[in-house]
Amino acid sequence: MTATRAEGQLPGYIVVEGVIGVGKTSLARLLADRFDARLNLELVEENPFLPGFYADPARHAFQTQLFFLLSRYRQQQELFQGELFQRRVVGDYHFAKDLIFANITLSDEELALYKQVADVLAPRVPRPELVIYLQASVESLLERIARRGRRMEKDIEPRYLATLSEAYNHYFFHYRESSLLVVNTDNVNFVAHPEHFEDLVRRILTPFEGTLYYVPNWES
Repeated sequence: MTATRAEGQLPGYIVVEGVIGVGKTSLARLLADRFDARLNLELVEENPFLPGFYADPARHAFQTQLFFLLSRYRQQQELFQGELFQRRVVGDYHFAKDLIFANITLSDEELALYKQVADVLAPRVPRPELVIYLQASVESLLERIARRGRRMEKDIEPRYLATLSEAYNHYFFHYRESSLLVVNTDNVNFVAHPEHFEDLVRRILTPFEGTLYYVPNWES
C-alpha cells in the first residue's frame, strides 16, 4: 500500500480503468490537462488482431492478448525511463488489465502460456499510486459504444460486456496494490458537465487508503 498523501497532493502516477466504452480515455485526457501531466494512452487501434477478435474471439484471442501484453509492456518501459518519469503521469489502462481479458477469452492451454510470459514482465512495470475504476451498466456501455461509432466494436454483444464487467468487478474487489477510487458513471458525464469533473477532482485531491466508492447522484 502506498503512503498516505497530504491534503491536496496529487499522486505521481494515476490510472483510469474500466470496461470498453466506459469513458477511460476521455477522463484521462481531462485529468492530464487539469494536472499538467503526461498522458499515457493505450494503443488499441494499433493491434492488428483486434478486428478479427471481435469477429471471431476464439480464433484470434491468443494473438490479440499477447500483442496487447507486449505492446503495453514496451510502452510502460519507454514511458518510465529516466527523465520521462520526472513528470506526473495519467494513463487510461492498468498493466494488469490484459490478464482480466485473458482469463475470459483464452483456453486453459493458452492461458497457461500467457501467464508464463506475463509473470516475467509484470514485476518490471511501475505500479500506479491511484487507480480510478469507472463502472457503468451494460445499457450505458452499449449506448456509449454506439455513440463513438468504432467499426470494430459494432458487433460487441451485451453478454460479452456483462461477462467483462463481472471480471473487472472481481479483479478490483480484490485489488490491494494502491489506493482505488471506484466511480459509478451511469449518471455522470465528465466531458459535458464540468461540475461532475470538478467533484471528482475534489475526491482525487482528498487522501485516502484502500478502496473508496463514489456513487454520484447527478441527474442524467
